[in-house]
Amino acid sequence: MKEDQLEPPLAVVALGGNAMQRPGGDDSVAADFERTTETAKHLVAFAAAGRRLVVTHGNGPQVGNHLLRSELGVERGGLPYLPLDVCVADTQGGMGYMLQQSLSNAFHEAGLPAVVTSLVTQVIVDAQDPAFGEPSKPVGEMISPDKVNEYRRLGWKLKEDNARGGWRRVVASPNPTEIVEASAVRAMVAEGVIVVAAGGGGVPVVQDERGWLSGVSAVVDKDLASALLAADLKADALLILTDVEKVSLDYGGPHERPLDHLTIAEARELRDRGEFPAGSMGPKVEALCRFVEATGGTGVITSIDRCVEALDGETGTRISP
Repeated sequence: MKEDQLEPPLAVVALGGNAMQRPGGDDSVAADFERTTETAKHLVAFAAAGRRLVVTHGNGPQVGNHLLRSELGVERGGLPYLPLDVCVADTQGGMGYMLQQSLSNAFHEAGLPAVVTSLVTQVIVDAQDPAFGEPSKPVGEMISPDKVNEYRRLGWKLKEDNARGGWRRVVASPNPTEIVEASAVRAMVAEGVIVVAAGGGGVPVVQDERGWLSGVSAVVDKDLASALLAADLKADALLILTDVEKVSLDYGGPHERPLDHLTIAEARELRDRGEFPAGSMGPKVEALCRFVEATGGTGVITSIDRCVEALDGETGTRISP
């Protein structure tokens, strides 16, 4: 690119679990590929509007299932135990493969040249983060009430999800402080590559006084990690795509009201009043606040099928300074 040409705007798009797996439906690999292919077509339309693209994604159900496979393998097959950080890395690789293949196919079908790659990404957390003593991040599938005692005997920490009528396994979710491979992502973006990074919030690692990294038993919130990555990349926009078109007050209640726009101060005040629960919309709102605070860029929450319109200001909930 010539020096007098402006680079196309860069957007970091954070995909929720529903982008790759339909809630409550068929969770086979074939069904996941089908759902991811649908998502990829929306992202291609987004990129076709002249934007550079970095994609992040969650892995809550997948990493919980992977961890359960490991535990059953230990119990029933004498296989070695896979620590949670390794399970995060494994799901990053598998889900990254699914996304990069689906995106590559979608770009090819649209007649647009594109190079897509996924990067196993490490995220530094503080070893003294109080979150290690207060597990809160749901992983795995819903657990029926009749299975609760059985899983508790295995040493699982469980939390009830009243909205869905079941329980979820919860693990530590420390705050992300640094994206280890941010410079690698930046270099690939500069070469025009579409990068899938920080999957599942990144592999959580701590750094000792020597600078050595080692994995820890946790899952980092993917929206907070996405905000950190987007700020590192000096992205123009961070879009968090979920299963609703807009954030709402009194969500699911008799006075539900969709929101078009919030300032950072308004968003945090509403969060502190309990409007955006920690287990659902809270981290998404905080992630956008952090990104906008750090960069002054555009922060939007919307649904996958409205991502193009949302960045153009036609829908979604936008957070501004």
